[in-house]
Amino acid sequence: MRYKQTGLGVLWALIQPVLTTVIFTFISIIMGFKGEDGIPYPIFFYVGQLFWLYFSGALTNASNSMVLNAQLISKIYFPRLIVPATAATTGLVDFAISAAILVPMMIYYGFKPHLADLLILPLLLVCVILHAMGVGLYLAAVNVKYRDVRYAVPFIIQLMFFMTPIMFSAQKLNGHPLIKNLMLWLNPVSGVISNARAALLGRSPVDWQVLGISLLMSFVFFVFGLYYFRNTERYFADIV
Repeated sequence: MRYKQTGLGVLWALIQPVLTTVIFTFISIIMGFKGEDGIPYPIFFYVGQLFWLYFSGALTNASNSMVLNAQLISKIYFPRLIVPATAATTGLVDFAISAAILVPMMIYYGFKPHLADLLILPLLLVCVILHAMGVGLYLAAVNVKYRDVRYAVPFIIQLMFFMTPIMFSAQKLNGHPLIKNLMLWLNPVSGVISNARAALLGRSPVDWQVLGISLLMSFVFFVFGLYYFRNTERYFADIV
């Protein structure tokens, strides 16, 4: 239903990650970017943006969900949490389609992940979902009253893209421990991407400490967003 009346259909779920990878691979050649531990840059970047595209899409959809469904919310009573939760989780379909491209890429570049490492991938996905849901719930509630949110979210996501180790490796920040720690604690997607590369590409071990930080902060974001949303939802029908 999401791609109904589109010419390319579900191919849109493939076009964005593939073309983005091609463009940033070209940029990496010009700028001299390299994947960590000798990982070819195309697959290095693709793994990072795979989780990032889900996070950014889920955050955008969840933050705008209450305003886009204003007529429904003002006329019918139902648990308001369903609206942003649905908006955040429907992106999992696109994530699964985009992830399918990773399989031939890994075969082409000769990467064979260990089964034990693959078992943490659902945990990484849960971490991203909680983070996107938490921030999305908070912004969805704020957006009902202040419509600046729909203009601010794309800008915030753009800034976060450059502050997340998608184009580069988190190891490059080892000489700047304060910046690295702030990135890991305030942006759980950073730890998710680093450990996804470790699990899928197997050139470095999974960092359980970083994964623990990402899970903790994602849960904190989720609890805060849920608390704020539940405490303001009774006013939504009046001001949406």
